[in-house]
Amino acid sequence: MRYAERRERLRATATERELDAVLVTNLLNVRYLTGFTGSNGALLLRTDGTDVFGTDGRYTTQAGTQVPDIELLVDRATVTALAREAVGRGAGRIGYESHHLTVDGLRALESVLADAAAGGTVAELTSVQRAVEALRVVKDDDEVDALRRACAVADAALAELAAEGALRPGRTELQVGRELDARMLAMGAEAPSFETIVATGANSAVPHHRPDSTELRAGDFLKLDFGATVDGYHSDMTRTLVLGEAADWQREVYELVAAAQAAGRAALGVGADVVAVDAAARDVIAAAGHGGHFPHGLGHGVGLEIHEAPGIGQLGAGTLAAGMAVTVEPGVYLPGHGGVRIEDTLIVTDDEPELLTLTSKELLVL
Repeated sequence: MRYAERRERLRATATERELDAVLVTNLLNVRYLTGFTGSNGALLLRTDGTDVFGTDGRYTTQAGTQVPDIELLVDRATVTALAREAVGRGAGRIGYESHHLTVDGLRALESVLADAAAGGTVAELTSVQRAVEALRVVKDDDEVDALRRACAVADAALAELAAEGALRPGRTELQVGRELDARMLAMGAEAPSFETIVATGANSAVPHHRPDSTELRAGDFLKLDFGATVDGYHSDMTRTLVLGEAADWQREVYELVAAAQAAGRAALGVGADVVAVDAAARDVIAAAGHGGHFPHGLGHGVGLEIHEAPGIGQLGAGTLAAGMAVTVEPGVYLPGHGGVRIEDTLIVTDDEPELLTLTSKELLVL
C-alpha cells in the first residue's frame, strides 16, 4: 500500500503539469515507487492509473514478487520499450527524468517519438526534473523506521568496538575502519552507508580523509564518520574521541564543536530556513575565531541516498518540514594538528526533532 500511495502523489504532480505519463528511470526512484530492488527496472506511470513496470528476463520472478500490483513488461531494452508503450497507449506529453537519463538514452526516446510521428502519432517529451526526489524529501513512517534501525546498527557497532578495546594505539585507520564495517554487517546492515572515515592525529583535520596505514597514537584525536544501510536506508554519524589524556586545546575545540552542534540541533524545526539553521551553528564557531576552520555545510538530507535534499548550508534553499531526515554535523579542522566533527541523524517533527543516533556526544577518552 505504501508504494501505491507514493505513486498517487507522483500522479497528482503529473496531472498538475498536464502530463499523460511519467517515465521513471532512476533506480532509487523506481524502488521508492514500486519496491523493486533489481539492477534494471523502470516505471511508466500514467495519469489514468494504468501503470506499467518494465524490466528484463532476469528479474521476471523478482518483479512478480516485489511489484505484484503493476502490469509487467519484460524487455531487455526496458526504457525504450516503455516509451513505445506510452505512445501506443496515447500519451501525448511524457515526462522523463532529465537529471538521470544519459544523452544516448534521451536520443533513444526521441527515436521512439520520431518513429511514432512517422506513423501519424504525435508525442513530446518534457523534463519532470527531480519530481520524485521532491516527494522523497519527507519520509513516511516505514522510511523513518528503517532509518531508526540503520542508526541503531551503527550505534551498536561503535559501542561494541569501543568496549572490546579495538580503538587503541598501534592499530591502523584501515584496520579500525574494516572492523567497524564488519561489525555493522554482522549486526544486520546490508552495507556501510559510504566509505567509512577513520582519521587520527593530523588526518582528523581533513574533513573527508580516506583511511590509510596511519597508526593510532596516544594523545591524538580519532574521528569516526560512518553509517549502516538497512532496507536501503542510510544512517550517518560522526564521533570524535581522544586516545589517552586530552590536552587543553583538544577539550577547547571539542567543546566548541559540541556547542555549535547543539545550536544546530536546536534550530531544527518545521518552517525553519535551512540557511538560518546553518547559521545557528556556524555563528557559534565564528564567534570563537574559527569560522575559517568550518569549510562545509552544516548538514544534508539522508534516506535512500546518503546525501539527499535538503542541503543545510550557506548556499541552501528552502525550509524544513515535518518528516525530513537530516544530519547536523559542524566541524573545526586545524591543519597539521587535528579536527573535530560531531554528527547526528535526526527527524524533523512538529515538536522537538527526533534524535536517531544515540551514541553519547560527551568527549570520550580511551
